[in-house]
Amino acid sequence: MARSARAREEIRRFLAIGAVQVAELDLDGEEAVLRPGPGSPPVTHGEVFALVRRGGRPVGTLLAQVPEGADPRAVLAARARAECAAAEAAAPVEPPYASVVVATRERAGQLARALDSLLAQDHPRFEIVVVDNAPVTRETRELVERKYAERVRYVCEPVPGLAVAHNAGLAAVRGEVVAFTDDDVVADPRWLTELTAPFAADAALGCGTGLILPARLTTPAQVLLESHGGFAKGFTPRTYDPADPPVDEPLFPFTAGRFGSGANMAFRTEVLRRVGGFDPATGAGTAARGGDDLYGFVRVLAEGYRLRYTPYALVWHHHRETWRDLETQAYGYGAGLTAYLTAVLVNRPALLPAFLARLPRGLAHARSLTAARATEETAGGMPGDHDARTHPWPRRLSRLQRRGMVYGPVGYLKARRALRASVRGAG
Repeated sequence: MARSARAREEIRRFLAIGAVQVAELDLDGEEAVLRPGPGSPPVTHGEVFALVRRGGRPVGTLLAQVPEGADPRAVLAARARAECAAAEAAAPVEPPYASVVVATRERAGQLARALDSLLAQDHPRFEIVVVDNAPVTRETRELVERKYAERVRYVCEPVPGLAVAHNAGLAAVRGEVVAFTDDDVVADPRWLTELTAPFAADAALGCGTGLILPARLTTPAQVLLESHGGFAKGFTPRTYDPADPPVDEPLFPFTAGRFGSGANMAFRTEVLRRVGGFDPATGAGTAARGGDDLYGFVRVLAEGYRLRYTPYALVWHHHRETWRDLETQAYGYGAGLTAYLTAVLVNRPALLPAFLARLPRGLAHARSLTAARATEETAGGMPGDHDARTHPWPRRLSRLQRRGMVYGPVGYLKARRALRASVRGAG
């Protein structure tokens, strides 16, 4: 099939993807409780993507077809009881004093939704810092001052770039642990407690990440992204220890994307400050396009600290909505991946031998990462389930990701030059 014909077929398949309802199902007690996802209408018949909880903790997701006239709660509960195990038992731990940093730029409506969810956290002691990155208007400042007053601190960072904004937040926080999330999330009420409690239990823990699920699946772009894993990293807690590298991760620690994402991450504050924070020439808003979160993960691991992934620390993410958004995202992910690797080697050249030793496998991994991925007709195929795909991944998006990977080192060097120029201009 000619490339143009393949492209038309991919677009046709993309546009045929239907919306999926998002719901939560809690199996606590005899009666299951079904709720719509954040911002979603009540659940009815049709296709439903459900987060399953036991004892309030996320334990799995399922995709089910609710027949017309059937009780959605009964249909989903029957599936969930058969497929989703109990959560990992853990002794209660008092979480440390925590700070939450939210970087934003001209998205006051989304920011307000995120802040409302953050202020509803059950964590016993925390603060929230909003970093207004390279603002054009006073809308964000006025929102924080008008609606959130003394409950949220406002910081203005005039230099554009997500890593620059995160570093400004890092400099301002007072907490023992600093958590980062985005302005397009809704945080589960126990998010901050679950994300930060492991730091109290493990003195060698330098970083933590959590679960990211879709807040809505209303457009083809949102469903397609989640069908191929989205930002979720599964429902099994895991600790990554540089002193005991995982045998199933031969590229460790250079496949940092396996550990989590920037919308749901936390660091021991003194450790992140000690490694210099995030590289300011990485991240959205710079020529590097991304990679700031991955840089942070690897830098902390390279210092010998452990990283803990916990699926019980949940945020609901509002995925991008259009085909053009997916194109931008695919290119940006590719660029961010190689940009962060370049940043790591520039700032920590002692890692170069380890990187070169892993390079052959890394190239093979990159090829598989950017391959056009077909569907997998498995019984468990669902959005959010890794390696179980309900829709094919378009070749165009794979090509854009590869192009981004080629561009990434160049983008990083451009971002460094732009940063130096902005510093000289400010001086």
